[in-house]
Amino acid sequence: MGSGEEALFKGFPKMLNPGKATLLALGKAFPHQLVMQEYLVDGFFKNTNCDDPELRKKLSRLCKTTTVKTRYVVMSEEILKKYPELAIEGLPTVKQRLDICNDAVTEMAVEASRVCIKQWGRPLSDITHLVYVSSSEARLPGGDLYLAKGLGLSPDTQRVMLYFMGCSGGVAGLRVAKDIAENNPGSRVLLATSETTIIGFKPPSADRPYDLVGAALFGDGAGAMIIGSGPVLSTERPLFELHSAIQNFLPDTEKIIDGKLTEEGISFKLARELPQIIEDHVEGFCGKLMGIVGLSDKDYNKMFWAVHPGGPAILNRIEKRLDLFPEKLNASRRALMDYGNASSNTIVYVLEYMLEESLKKKAEGQEDDEWGLILAFGPGVTFEGILARNLTV
Repeated sequence: MGSGEEALFKGFPKMLNPGKATLLALGKAFPHQLVMQEYLVDGFFKNTNCDDPELRKKLSRLCKTTTVKTRYVVMSEEILKKYPELAIEGLPTVKQRLDICNDAVTEMAVEASRVCIKQWGRPLSDITHLVYVSSSEARLPGGDLYLAKGLGLSPDTQRVMLYFMGCSGGVAGLRVAKDIAENNPGSRVLLATSETTIIGFKPPSADRPYDLVGAALFGDGAGAMIIGSGPVLSTERPLFELHSAIQNFLPDTEKIIDGKLTEEGISFKLARELPQIIEDHVEGFCGKLMGIVGLSDKDYNKMFWAVHPGGPAILNRIEKRLDLFPEKLNASRRALMDYGNASSNTIVYVLEYMLEESLKKKAEGQEDDEWGLILAFGPGVTFEGILARNLTV
């Protein structure tokens, strides 16, 4: 290390652990259609030609309990005019859905990645690896290739694709990117996530009550991150150190989050007991990560919590079980309110809000938490977790 880098290191707020991956930049992108939650019910029932008053009441109630205020979606009146069959029960529409989704997720992933690369500040040619995450498309070659082509990445870029990991996909991708970065010194990994609900859009039906939950909760968008170890401090500003990552699935819970790709698109079933299952196991899972650096349950409120907001019930259960101060989940609740549950993307939005709040505290002379956890829960039931350090405090 040269003397210039040593000086930068000394001026840096936190010393870096050699060899550990760091999160170097974040980016996001959304489709153009903004949905205000207060107008969703009328629009949804009009677009699907449904006039069931009981289903309308149920969706109205769900729209309030989700705490979502705004979301972005690919679906539009123009798409429904072109593909009216998407709003009709029982028609085979998987080809039409994939045609729309495949293009939409690539467009959003390219835009989010460009924003992220601009924030990072180094040239596109310095990206050595690509990790692409989506549960909203199915094709061969996959979205990783179309993203690489859309960005103009080198044909030598090494690609990994993670499909159908649902809400845990963003943190799973971060875990994979961390492993790549730490095992390939000097590498820079672009992680991109992109999702749209068109793959599962369906008209309301009393036979599928969970579809109404999805209509009230889920949103579309894309996220991107740059990950690398040994940051070049003259040009890069590390945001988080990714210290340790683990994954754990709960045996015999495969049917709790159940999704199938059918001729009508993706059909989801979400068991009512999911929030309780997460509450019952979250403490033990967090303990495994925290114990690595000697933290215990006494330190819960001395840490930051970047939790994928699967829904308000999950956040409420975690807050209650861990006895967290209400402000600990502020970033997660803000992301849910502004973007809905955008599946794998949402953790990017949570981390952005967390950094925003951290910088605000710093400007006001307040201390913020150095250590924390990045958490998500997905099909399996699978827990994904990363023990991280906020390097901006």
